[in-house]
Amino acid sequence: MRMRSSAGGRDLREFSFEEEAPGQEVRAVERRVLLETLASKLPPGAISFSSKLKSVAGQGAEGTLLELQDGRRLRSKVVVGCDGVNSPIARWMGFSEPRFVGHMAFRGLADYAGAGGQPFEPKVNYIYGRGLRAGFVPVSPTKVYWFICFNSPTPGPKNTDAAALKKEALELVRGWPDDLVAVMRSTPDDSVVKTPLVDRWLWPGLAPPASRGGVVLVGDAWHPMTPNLGQGACCALEDAVVLARRLAPAVLAAGAGDDVGEALREYERERWGRVFPLTARAGLVGALVQWGNPAVCAVRDGVVIPRLVRLGPFLEHTNFECGLLEPAAPSP
Repeated sequence: MRMRSSAGGRDLREFSFEEEAPGQEVRAVERRVLLETLASKLPPGAISFSSKLKSVAGQGAEGTLLELQDGRRLRSKVVVGCDGVNSPIARWMGFSEPRFVGHMAFRGLADYAGAGGQPFEPKVNYIYGRGLRAGFVPVSPTKVYWFICFNSPTPGPKNTDAAALKKEALELVRGWPDDLVAVMRSTPDDSVVKTPLVDRWLWPGLAPPASRGGVVLVGDAWHPMTPNLGQGACCALEDAVVLARRLAPAVLAAGAGDDVGEALREYERERWGRVFPLTARAGLVGALVQWGNPAVCAVRDGVVIPRLVRLGPFLEHTNFECGLLEPAAPSP
């Protein structure tokens, strides 16, 4: 990992994970590759694409009725709502809208396929400015992921002009290190997105339950968190493993109605103690690293990052074992 200041690209700190925190690592994976890999393990026809959910139309003894945006209706005994931060299912279950935290992010995926491959070492690069930070990391022999995070009082209007988004992102880091700018310039316009950073803290006794009947929430639909710990997608995968392990025996059991409800509640009890502290920690870390005060930034660059931050304790949250999935034995 290499950490630099935006002012002239001055190095603040550089280290290997093996030296700083033995046993720790970072693996950057392109989302498309991850999704295609998971989908490839499902039976043919198991996924119905372009089937956006409009609303939960009703719930009764026969299951939950879902209404899709194309007018179709589906009835299901179990509904897993993993439909992201703007989840209609979470809204139906009474969850508040995710809270804007005062930061926006540009993200992009540079493509070096036509250049014989990307030129970077397997290294996480962070660059810190005033109320602005950026980073990039290779995700494959030909792709490099990058981001910019900046302070903003409001999310502002949504802009769908891809070329304008890329131009705006480049303008934010004018004069920053050349390697960052080169990665951004090597990014196809349609690979650049701009999003508000949001979260939802699941305060005990205040947040609604994660399940209602045969409906349950997973991932960002339940616990959206800011990306400051790199754990959002990781937590969704953990959710999936724990939920499957709890749910499979209940679904396979005869007369499983009550068993399914209890399995969903067990999933929530097991996962809440993991996701609530991570959401809070991610939000606090984001507030700290987005400092804009020049004096505070000078202390961060001169003292906090070079002398005080230790990777082992900072990444302690990744030392989590959600267990393995074993095929459930069918009922006799």
